[in-house]
Amino acid sequence: MAAYTLLRRFAKPQTISSLLLHTTTPRCYFTSFSTSINSKTTPTPTPPFQARSLASQVDSVSLFNEMIVGNERKYYMLGGKGGVGKTSCAASLAVKFANNGHPTIVVSTDPAHSLSDSFDQDLTGGTLVPIQGLNLPLFGLEINPEKTKEDFRSASQENGGAGVKDIMNSMGLGMVAEQLGELKLGELLDTPPPGLDEAIAISKVMQFVDSPEYSKFTRIVFDTAPTGHTLRLLSLPDFMDASIGKIMKLKKKIASATSAIKSVFGKEQTPPVEDATNKLEQLRERMGKVRDLFRDSETMEFVIVTIPTVMAVRESSRLHASLKKENVPVQRVIVNQILPPSATDCKFCSIKRKDQMRALDMIRKDPELASLVVIEAPLFDVEIRGIPALQFMGDMVWK
Repeated sequence: MAAYTLLRRFAKPQTISSLLLHTTTPRCYFTSFSTSINSKTTPTPTPPFQARSLASQVDSVSLFNEMIVGNERKYYMLGGKGGVGKTSCAASLAVKFANNGHPTIVVSTDPAHSLSDSFDQDLTGGTLVPIQGLNLPLFGLEINPEKTKEDFRSASQENGGAGVKDIMNSMGLGMVAEQLGELKLGELLDTPPPGLDEAIAISKVMQFVDSPEYSKFTRIVFDTAPTGHTLRLLSLPDFMDASIGKIMKLKKKIASATSAIKSVFGKEQTPPVEDATNKLEQLRERMGKVRDLFRDSETMEFVIVTIPTVMAVRESSRLHASLKKENVPVQRVIVNQILPPSATDCKFCSIKRKDQMRALDMIRKDPELASLVVIEAPLFDVEIRGIPALQFMGDMVWK
């Protein structure tokens, strides 16, 4: 609230046409959806959302037209340091896609979700929910690891664990359900291993890739967890591929040794473990599809979201370096929450602006970030929540 009061001191309210939002002249506006409030003209009805753009409207190319070309399936992952506005950027992008005719899903893979808050709607059920307030095909989903783990615990305690297979089928992992054997999943999930959240998120990606149920959706936007979780998510398919490969080699060695021993003692050889090996191979292939998807520049793009501070820029630089190692395609970086030049003698505002300009200069000179298209996103003096606000933000950011 203090920041809002402070910013009001140097912003000069002026009602303008929303078409002027794309001006390249640095200014401060009170941005409205009305065309005019001149007393000599007839006022026009305005939606119940107004926001003042507090960033200079710089001439930055977002290349959004390239993002909406074609009806083939495309995936967009937005990630970065915690607290930089990933969810608002992802939600506004999903709304923008839907407004441009693309059936769209927006998915949160962050264990600490805020996608429901962004849309002002409950998306916590673990299934696709139609976004209210739009007459367009836009659906949201918050992947809930805690609910999934609780479902596993309940299923493992019922009917000797027979319900586990049904749950894994719903996650797209039914092929390995039989491999769990006598494992007591309820006890295992009381102390879940690291990376389980990412594994559940990957299972949802696998569903989107393979299931005919989602074939009509041409844009899928992921609101990812902060940097560390996201990197684990992206590296998981390689880890699983290597792990399954080792398991399959071990199974073959055990099967070969068992056959040799039984032949020495003249006992009848039991059927080989081909079925189990085939199931693991199928899982390996599906993980391979996800891995290839993450690296396919034709269908996938990772968008880095940051804010103009030294710490955030440095983390974004390290993130881009890690993404390059994983061969994940990155073209853009969104620099969020930018202030305009101060129109008054507000010292705080002037110092803050100078700090932000230094951070922007760091991005332009950084060896990891300099090659990316920089999208400068404004700081708003109201919370971006609900469809009207997200539409407005989308028009400001995704030009």
